[in-house]
Amino acid sequence: MKHGKKYVDGAKLVERAKLYDPQDALELCVKTGTAKFDETVEVHVKLGVDGRHADQQVRGAIVLPNGTGKQVRVLAICKGDNQKLAEEAGAEFIGAEDMVQKIQSENWMDFDVLITTPDMMGLVGRLGKVLGPRGLMPNPKAGTVTPDIAKAVKEAKAGKIEYRLDKTNIIHCPIGKVSFGTEKLQENFSALLGAIVKAKPSASKGQYVKSCVVASTMGPGVRINPSKVGGM
Repeated sequence: MKHGKKYVDGAKLVERAKLYDPQDALELCVKTGTAKFDETVEVHVKLGVDGRHADQQVRGAIVLPNGTGKQVRVLAICKGDNQKLAEEAGAEFIGAEDMVQKIQSENWMDFDVLITTPDMMGLVGRLGKVLGPRGLMPNPKAGTVTPDIAKAVKEAKAGKIEYRLDKTNIIHCPIGKVSFGTEKLQENFSALLGAIVKAKPSASKGQYVKSCVVASTMGPGVRINPSKVGGM
């Protein structure tokens, strides 16, 4: 695979076999994130669990201290007074049956987060096949199915992210932009890893955090020492 000059130059700054402290790794992400746009910094954490078993699932959500740097478009599916509360909290799109119909008939997906109330899940459940593969299906564990719709909308706008295992038992999450600088990225990193470690299933045995890598959108991956993030 061929890489561009900026990537190659950035990769020279990273020792591939070295396990870095989180601060040093994030500092390298900022140095190597030299694209013409503000690159996103992502964390990739491989866990020592088997997500095929229900008692070893790792999933949750957290509001990052410094947000993600991304403008989040919120769709709130609710009724009555909740629609006004969602609007006041900053939701861009609000509705009920009409929004479900729009998604079904037009394959409309111009939103980043869907938040709904428990009484609407019978309706929203019809969208499972459409929303599920895109990771947009609301879920109580992620706080996107809740009776307090205003709080959920505000948290989504403030930079709430969901973390969950993929099929290879890896969690992939954004923790901000290169422009945040090392300090803010480290605060977000610590908050996310703290939540992941806290969510360790009781059925998990042995080393919990197997590996951890951070990288900017166009930059090289930087490996972090798992012992520095807990969960050993």
